[in-house]
Amino acid sequence: MTADREIVISRVIDAPRELVFEAFTEVRHLSRWWGPAGFRTTTRAFEFHVGGEWVFVLHGPDGTDYSEWISWTEITPPERIALRHGESRDDPNAFESVLTFAADGAGTRIEMQTVFPTRQLRDEAAEKYHAIEAGEQTLGNLAAYVGEIVRKGAED
Repeated sequence: MTADREIVISRVIDAPRELVFEAFTEVRHLSRWWGPAGFRTTTRAFEFHVGGEWVFVLHGPDGTDYSEWISWTEITPPERIALRHGESRDDPNAFESVLTFAADGAGTRIEMQTVFPTRQLRDEAAEKYHAIEAGEQTLGNLAAYVGEIVRKGAED
C-alpha cells in the first residue's frame, strides 16, 4: 500500500553483480560516482554495516551544498541493501530505500525502490528535486564507473 508514496528506478548495468554491489559498500567507490550529473560528494563519516552511517555533502554544480545522511538498515551481499536517507539522523522527512541487485546475463539489474513518509513528500521530491531524473543519472554514473573498472580489468 505504498505505491502513491514510492519512486522505483531500475537499470541494467554491464558489470558483474558482485562489482556493482561493491561499488555501494566502499567509500572509495561511492565518492567517485554517487549523485546526479554534475554533483560531487564529500564524505564526513562512513561505516558500512547495519546500523552504520554515511554522512556526506553533495556539492551541486551551482555551488549549493546539500547535507546528507544515510543509515544502513539491512545488508545482504550481493543481493540487497536497505537504508534510511535524510538530511540528518533526526530528519522527520527521511525516506527508506531498498536496492536489489540481480544477475542479468553477464550484467546486473539494479532496482532502487524509495518509499517516502507521505505522498506529498514523494511529489515534492519528484517535482522540486527531480528525484526520478537524479536517480537515473546516479545509476548512469554508477554504470559508467563500474564499466570503466571492467574495461581496465580486461586490459590487464
